[in-house]
Amino acid sequence: MARTLPGLLVAAILGLCGSAQGQPADAAALVASQVEAMRALAMIDGAWRGPATTLLGDGTSRTITQTERIGPFLGGAIKVIEGRGYDADGRVAFNAFGVITYDPAKRAYSMRSHALGRAGDFAFRPTATGYTWEIPAGPATIRYTATVQGGELHEVGDRLVEGQAPVRFFEMRLRRIGDSDWPAAGALAPR
Repeated sequence: MARTLPGLLVAAILGLCGSAQGQPADAAALVASQVEAMRALAMIDGAWRGPATTLLGDGTSRTITQTERIGPFLGGAIKVIEGRGYDADGRVAFNAFGVITYDPAKRAYSMRSHALGRAGDFAFRPTATGYTWEIPAGPATIRYTATVQGGELHEVGDRLVEGQAPVRFFEMRLRRIGDSDWPAAGALAPR
């Protein structure tokens, strides 16, 4: 029975789709719209490295070496990000994974982020020089703002509470160190 379950699942999925090719009739148009929307983020593709500093709750700060691998996936319809932060001794001190998507029906971007044992879907907006994304946090909003220019990705994190001055708790300055074929490279071949 276990050997036929994958085949049944594939058949069920294909049966739910509207055409003989296994895709709904409008799939090509949806994907084309997503690919076009992701072009606004091509500037962040590649491998990046540099210092990242976080203000801790006790008022001290911690600096690590942050790396980011960013690339297109699903034919360019989504953007995939892996962030790793390293302590001075080379141990991984921080690890995050994100997927940026575009919903043509809503005409809106979002980012699904996984970090520090938490996950969530957050508003994401490309800008002329980078992007912003926000995390609702009770009475506060955590806003990350990035600019990309001259081979540098500069991102800051601010804690915003209405009626109070913003508190900058995060800053990273990453240099682009090269292209990356991640995550598309290394796919399994049919044989």
